Amino acid sequence: MPLSRGIFFGGYQLNKTEKVAVETLMREQRFEDALLMSQDVLSNQPQNVDAHYYAAVCLRYLARYELALETLGKIKKIAPGHSRASQEMGHVYRAIGDLQQALQAYARATQTNASLVASWKGQIDILLKYRRKSEAARLMPYFERVAKMPPTLVAAMDSISQGRLVEAEELCRQFLIKVPHHVEAMRLLAAIGVKLNVMQDAEFLLESALKLAPDNVLLRVEYIEVLRKRQKIALAYEAAKTLIEEYPEDVHYKSLYAVLCMQKGDYESALDYFDKVLQRMPGDPVTLTSKGHALKTCGNSHDAIDAYRAAAKTAPAFGEAWHSLANLKTFSFTDEDIAQMQTQLKGHELRFMDRVYINFALGKALEDQHDFASAFAHYAAGNSAKKASSRYKPEQITGEFEQQKSVFSDVRIDRFTDSGCTAQDPIFILGLPRAGSTLLEQILSSHSQVDGTLELPNILSMVADFRRDDRLTGENRYPRILNELSAETYRDLGEKYLKDTQMHRQGAPFFIDKMPNNFRHIGLIKLILPNAKIIDARRHPMACCFSGYKQLFAEGQEFTNDLAYAGRYYRDYVDLMDFWQARFPEQILQVEYETVVNDFESQVKTILDYCGLPFEPACLSFYKTERAVRTPSSEQVRQPIFKSGLDQWRNFETHLQPLKEALGPVLERYPIS
Repeated sequence: MPLSRGIFFGGYQLNKTEKVAVETLMREQRFEDALLMSQDVLSNQPQNVDAHYYAAVCLRYLARYELALETLGKIKKIAPGHSRASQEMGHVYRAIGDLQQALQAYARATQTNASLVASWKGQIDILLKYRRKSEAARLMPYFERVAKMPPTLVAAMDSISQGRLVEAEELCRQFLIKVPHHVEAMRLLAAIGVKLNVMQDAEFLLESALKLAPDNVLLRVEYIEVLRKRQKIALAYEAAKTLIEEYPEDVHYKSLYAVLCMQKGDYESALDYFDKVLQRMPGDPVTLTSKGHALKTCGNSHDAIDAYRAAAKTAPAFGEAWHSLANLKTFSFTDEDIAQMQTQLKGHELRFMDRVYINFALGKALEDQHDFASAFAHYAAGNSAKKASSRYKPEQITGEFEQQKSVFSDVRIDRFTDSGCTAQDPIFILGLPRAGSTLLEQILSSHSQVDGTLELPNILSMVADFRRDDRLTGENRYPRILNELSAETYRDLGEKYLKDTQMHRQGAPFFIDKMPNNFRHIGLIKLILPNAKIIDARRHPMACCFSGYKQLFAEGQEFTNDLAYAGRYYRDYVDLMDFWQARFPEQILQVEYETVVNDFESQVKTILDYCGLPFEPACLSFYKTERAVRTPSSEQVRQPIFKSGLDQWRNFETHLQPLKEALGPVLERYPIS
């Protein structure tokens, strides 16, 4: 029988004719026949997700609950993010009277797919049964939203959850032609924009929807989230402040406000509000983990560990707490911790991301115990799950890099000197993640004339605004569009960048933007800020790529979820940087991590000379800084320079052949001249 590969979930799916046949039998309540048809498919295609799902539904209706749960467990292994499998698990647990497990399963389902009205209702019913009225009341708007939503928009929501964004956009736009200014359709289009990182369109859509429905609190929250992503922190902060003034008893709005305080750099207020939330919700794992993040960023690792441990104790299945401990890098798990995490992984009840978090945490824990084979198995499991839910295509990235070379080979050199904003304030530290950029930032930000900031998304947001025409999923116009812009436009864009990043500065004449992915857009940077300094952070390709493979990134950097993808990306990165170096000779400083570690003082002076800064001894004792550091390496860079991490990848070398093969000749070029 013809089969189609799953777009989002992994595994195989039934074709349309087969689905209709099975669903017809089920509507006629011929569950034994439908079960036999599904099992017939599985005898030849054991990875067929649809067949497993229909079999599980039939087994529930036939009251064979244990077999139903076993079948749903198989789906979770093939397709960890399958929302309907989570919903069906909720139905099964509810049927056997295990309401706590049912509640967790329904919550997993709606977290992945907000269109599942039965899962919203299931949660509310169970919460009310347990007399948890405030929690039920918080979910009610989500249930009512979906219950009242036109079927076309429910289908669009479902498509978004499965990564079928072109289909979802078409459904929304066709609906808006018939029903102009429909708030929910506009909200869904904004959600597609967020998925595609087209934040300008998402902001406009939500802003327009709020003019039609100014009292819609859920819209207001989503608008705040988009403002955050666009780095409009001041606007987001004021909007969140208004929310807590209007709803002073709502702990979730207080949490949102606390997060905005963190992004403003006001950690004292953030911690105060996290404590207020915890007074109302003692032991809440999400709030405890957020509090731990704030403490970690401020350098208070001892109290951060206490917060993360409290979260894991309250909710052992809350994977982010375990991963946050691992992400301290300097923290070591106990044997009891490892056993507890392994117990969590044995069940099928973990949410998709909780399972991913715990796999990465166990990888770190077992690596510290020198059990490298088991550690790699957990890193591989976490990465495999992330890869299965990703739309990343390595050939698409290679094509984008080639486009950069093509476009900027044709741009006249005088465009880079006669246009743009002439300010010299920014110092861009870029390259691949885990290449030592945080170390370089700490060295420079220890200088009295330099402000450290964070991985600023402003250049990437600018690129996203260039990319599309009138469709979110339309043709990518960047970087070709750069040939169409005037010198005045480039100057305005440079000035806008400086204005938008001002809030992250503390008054020094220079500041650092350490977004690694900016290496893809050096041509744009040189057009809008021709006098900006650019530092390319390099690290041995095996060490850099494997360190990225071990690191669970909050978002983006999807190439790190596969060793072959990582090797190809590194190779493409080197090729593009060769082009930029040739296009802008002697304007980009290449700094190799290993050289910094082995010849520290000399390299510090080289970096300062390139930036036009006088030597200051504080740059040599960068680890004494008290500034907030908002990257996974924050604990490592609070210590003196160390060499122990240079060759850690060799402990896993027997597992890294796909990486070596993908790197190819680039592996022989390092150090890269």
